[in-house]
Amino acid sequence: MSIMPVVERLPLAMGALAIAVRDGAFAENGQPVRPRGDAAWRDHIVACQRPLLGNDWAHTLRDAMRASGAAAARLARVSDGQGVVVTTGQQPGLFGGPMYTIIKALSALALANRIEANTGVPTAAIFWAATDDADFAEGASTWLPSKGSLVDAHMSGAPSEGTMMSEAPLPALNDALTALRSASAGAAWPEVIRAAERAYHAGSTIGGAYVALIRHVLEPLGITVLDAAHRAVRIAGNPLLRRALEDAESLDRAVSARTGALRASGYAPQVELVENRSLVFVVHDGVKERAAVRGGFATAERLSSDALSPNVLLRPVLERALLPTVAYIAGPGEMAYFAQVSAVASALGVAAPLALPRTSLRIVTPEVAATLARVGQSADAMRDTHALQRSLAQRATPDASLDALTILRTQVRRTHETLRASHAGLSPAALDGAVAQVGHRVARLERRVLAASKRTIDNDLQRVENTQRLLWPLGGPQERALNLLPWLARYGTPLLDRMLEACDDEAVSLVND
Repeated sequence: MSIMPVVERLPLAMGALAIAVRDGAFAENGQPVRPRGDAAWRDHIVACQRPLLGNDWAHTLRDAMRASGAAAARLARVSDGQGVVVTTGQQPGLFGGPMYTIIKALSALALANRIEANTGVPTAAIFWAATDDADFAEGASTWLPSKGSLVDAHMSGAPSEGTMMSEAPLPALNDALTALRSASAGAAWPEVIRAAERAYHAGSTIGGAYVALIRHVLEPLGITVLDAAHRAVRIAGNPLLRRALEDAESLDRAVSARTGALRASGYAPQVELVENRSLVFVVHDGVKERAAVRGGFATAERLSSDALSPNVLLRPVLERALLPTVAYIAGPGEMAYFAQVSAVASALGVAAPLALPRTSLRIVTPEVAATLARVGQSADAMRDTHALQRSLAQRATPDASLDALTILRTQVRRTHETLRASHAGLSPAALDGAVAQVGHRVARLERRVLAASKRTIDNDLQRVENTQRLLWPLGGPQERALNLLPWLARYGTPLLDRMLEACDDEAVSLVND
């Protein structure tokens, strides 16, 4: 059995607007504030238990969720008005997308677990798979950790602009699947790779493949995955979306006013408004087009009951209306746009969703941990590999060499001072220039000494570079770039268990503090 990695919980890096949303700065504008203590959570639960769909929401959306196993069992406990849900979601990404996709789902599950434990009210986690999204480029590539390096797996052949990922045909993925198999070769838990191969097969869609794989990973944990592009969701959401289209002008005024107020308060709004474009998309043959603000009533009148889709500001309001949602687990960018979401809910006369931040995690594999111990550095230090390489080279240089270089520099400085004080007939400029040349030669000598030492530690330097790629891929946080599948294949469900434990630490503070 492989030695398990260490899972570290980190502070979630958020901008000023996201922090303000988290801290309840917009409560007077209708943005819900996190309940404090069990009694406050119970009151909040009561307010959320009756969505617009009523107690029959689970049956209405059954075909869009298709829950099985542990997910179905947990969903059954909260249906028919018996409980509530914590939601989160993400648009389709190749092979499940970056690591934070799974982290968001685990954060939702951890919060659901903690709410149920503290209040006694059945609570489930639902992952809203945003297959109605049309941003192909955002999820077309992913980075696979493979033998200390990163491998870029990607899709080519973008569909027509505006095509929902639920309708976008899956392009040939021979190279990407080969890279995934190679990155996971010899793994102890290969079933997750076989699940990816089954999901990403010829004839599927990008959204369909994503949902199939995410369900394989999340359902055994008790997390239901809802396919947002499913006709059942679009029909259920149609009354609210139709109202948003009919009232597009008043919605536009409300969001514009909130956006202006945010700017006046010194915040940069997360979502920029598009002139004369509403918050509703009209779907024709799987292609979305943003409806105009003016003329919304006439447009709504001639549309079928499954022809509308929400934009990013309307989607959380729709989720809250369809499901008995007590909280939405959001990433940093999502937290920020909830400052505008509450204006949408208020204009529509429906409840605004409560946004809470996801957990931020870092996985330190045994190989990475061994390298950190070997070079005596922290994971954070690995972000600046140039400074670390210099430090390693200096450490490998014999002390006598470093002492000799220090003495040489001191002697040059003292000689400079002595000659300047002796009035030896040299102009200050000539003296400074000569000393600068000597200093330059001393610096060159130091570089040569360090380079010689560097050659003796090539192995350590290679380890450092590999470690940097795994901890700070592309120079950024691990969770925003790396794909989790190769590590799930290697470490299996125990890795997810450790990640969930770390998310629970965050959930405790969200419920209790």
